[in-house]
Amino acid sequence: MALVIIAYETRLRTQALAAASPQDVVRLMNHNALLLDIRAPELFAAGHLAGARHVTPEQLTKAADSFKKYKDKPIVLYCESGALAASAARSFLSQGFTQVCSLRGGVAAWRSDNLPLTKG
Repeated sequence: MALVIIAYETRLRTQALAAASPQDVVRLMNHNALLLDIRAPELFAAGHLAGARHVTPEQLTKAADSFKKYKDKPIVLYCESGALAASAARSFLSQGFTQVCSLRGGVAAWRSDNLPLTKG
């Protein structure tokens, strides 16, 4: 029984840390996922995913307080290449968030799929 519980928990954590493709993120956007852009402010202003919020490093470290109403809702974190977002997703999971993923390949992958970015 303990082995089944361990396997189940491992599977849940692996799914939660999954990197989502740009197409998967579009589906999550259609289901009202919270999009968090962790890039520099000037990169965010130059173009970001529609509906995304810019998040500072301070907000990331205090995510449990800032985004507590999203603890059990889908959250997508993204950066330019995907590496920082994966690390941020692990941080969110350690704070008790349950449905966190990162955009695989970051904004670079989003652009390569010719998906739109919003400015402003």
